[in-house]
Amino acid sequence: MMHPRRLDELVATLGDQDLSLRTAIETWPATLEPVQEQIRLAVTFTLQACTGLRSAPNSSNPTVEAYRAMRQYSRALEALAALTETVPAVGRYFLEPRFRDDPVLLERLAAPPGPDTGVFHAGNQTSERGGFSVYVPPWYDAARPVPVIMALHGGSGHGRLFLWNWVPEARSRGFIVVAPTATGSTWSLMEPEIDSQNLEAILARVRGRWNIDPEHMLLTGMSDGGTFTLLSGLSVDSPFTHLAPVAASFHPLMLAVTEPERLTGLPIHLTHGALDWMFPVEGARNAHRTLAGAGAAITYREIGDLSHAYPRDGQGDVLDWFAGSGREGS
Repeated sequence: MMHPRRLDELVATLGDQDLSLRTAIETWPATLEPVQEQIRLAVTFTLQACTGLRSAPNSSNPTVEAYRAMRQYSRALEALAALTETVPAVGRYFLEPRFRDDPVLLERLAAPPGPDTGVFHAGNQTSERGGFSVYVPPWYDAARPVPVIMALHGGSGHGRLFLWNWVPEARSRGFIVVAPTATGSTWSLMEPEIDSQNLEAILARVRGRWNIDPEHMLLTGMSDGGTFTLLSGLSVDSPFTHLAPVAASFHPLMLAVTEPERLTGLPIHLTHGALDWMFPVEGARNAHRTLAGAGAAITYREIGDLSHAYPRDGQGDVLDWFAGSGREGS
């Protein structure tokens, strides 16, 4: 999966699905005419993603081209998500599979969306840096504090695109997702105060507008975003209650930013692929040993067939952990 030596295998999994998709939109049912603009836009981005993946193995930098192609997939999800609350089939797609037939959830979603819900962007066009995007589920109730997830994209990524990794889970569980964009091309790993201060300012804006549960604030991220999750989240003054880095780099010197009172009992969920070619898995194993030895409450998940990629199918487990864990006595 997204391994430089296995890109041909990844492309082979496409089969003729993109061809079938092209054929399907040539015959447009009359019943779909009211929503055809958004669906055609989603299809266009999906086909661009497929084309990019097919050409990646023969390019001068196959891995970069493959990641670039997958950005089009995120744009396709954004286009399709505009129909989530009006087209039942789309709404069902934007739910965790295990909740798609949950009668309580379906009843909640059948009601009109609440005020101040949906997707919001603040200075976060894909040409902009330092802004953020927010998803608030339609059944958000301002009278009830809800958990918040701050999700950090990987190097050279963008929060507006990374947001869509979390929307089905947030919509299913009633969580708020915040997806910031790094102020530079990636997170300020050498100068953490730059992006850390921005994250704190973003969180303050979110908490000023929505009712956030102070006991459940998750900082998570992929690759450089995962590394920054540790670097910023271990800081003594970090406001986050839970950390969940994915495919992150780790160095014991990261502990220099923290103190025992911050680290002891801090819930941390580490996820890493055994085939990670960018940040080898031994680094994650070392992080597991070091952080556990320093007193953190570590949950470690190593995925045998995963390389340097984001394992969306494991997010439900991360959120089960997030909802059920906390510091003792809190």
